[in-house]
Amino acid sequence: MGEQQTHKLEPRIYFACLAAYNNGHLHGEWIDADQDPWQIYDDVKKMLAASPVSDAEEWAIHDYEGFEGIRIEECDGFERVAELATFVIEYGKLGAEVFSYFGSLAEARSALSDQYAGQYESLADFAQEITEESANIPDTLRYYLDYERMARDMAISDVIAFETGMSEIHVFWSR
Repeated sequence: MGEQQTHKLEPRIYFACLAAYNNGHLHGEWIDADQDPWQIYDDVKKMLAASPVSDAEEWAIHDYEGFEGIRIEECDGFERVAELATFVIEYGKLGAEVFSYFGSLAEARSALSDQYAGQYESLADFAQEITEESANIPDTLRYYLDYERMARDMAISDVIAFETGMSEIHVFWSR
């Protein structure tokens, strides 16, 4: 039997020296984002100290990876970068999807802790489970229920669903 591989997220940021960049040199460094903001600051200061342009002080984010689709801006601060890295390592692709939907870490964390209804193969499976748990359905009617339609109706106002993989739907209750 084959081993299941787990992918550990390693968010990192490419910090570039702007003094070097403005003088036609490419100078920067990939820095681990999953660390204390002050450690990121120290790493950036070391990169700037090694710049081919003396007295380099300004930096910019020119690239990033491992954030599962969360957008990092060119001048995001060290604290925000560290917070986003910690969040994406804790919640993975689902966290990134929820963050992108809500637009703030506070709302995303709240949704993940208070509104999460579970993982299903489809939204119709969720609708079926909720229906069967909340109603006693006679066997004579069971085959007439359309869970696909029920799922579409639920998606209009009752739930939010995020697809993170094939047959991997995460359902959240709407507020």
